[in-house]
Amino acid sequence: MKKSDKKIDNALREGLTDVCDIALGSVHGFVWLTHLVNYKSFPTSLKVVCVFESDRDLAKVREDNQDDYFYQLISEKLSAVNIHIKTLRQQVYFDTEEACERSHNGKWNERFTSKNIR
Repeated sequence: MKKSDKKIDNALREGLTDVCDIALGSVHGFVWLTHLVNYKSFPTSLKVVCVFESDRDLAKVREDNQDDYFYQLISEKLSAVNIHIKTLRQQVYFDTEEACERSHNGKWNERFTSKNIR
């Protein structure tokens, strides 16, 4: 990893850790998030995956428009570390532990690949 990539990665982790900490305390059913990125085509390659415990939890988040809350929070926290994503809504994904277990036996790497998130 190049030095510039390492700086970006550190900033991403800082911003997304803030998002995770806030969401854990404020969004029912949210359990974790991760990011995937190809630094050769950053920032367009960035993908953020927000994971909820169950399909029901995710449906409730969408029903209550809390997905908009996630977009706003991610944008705000990444901007705070000088990362600006123009197409954020196309780069944030929502998923559930329940769906991964059902479809991929809990193997997230397989799930990301099958959903073309890699």
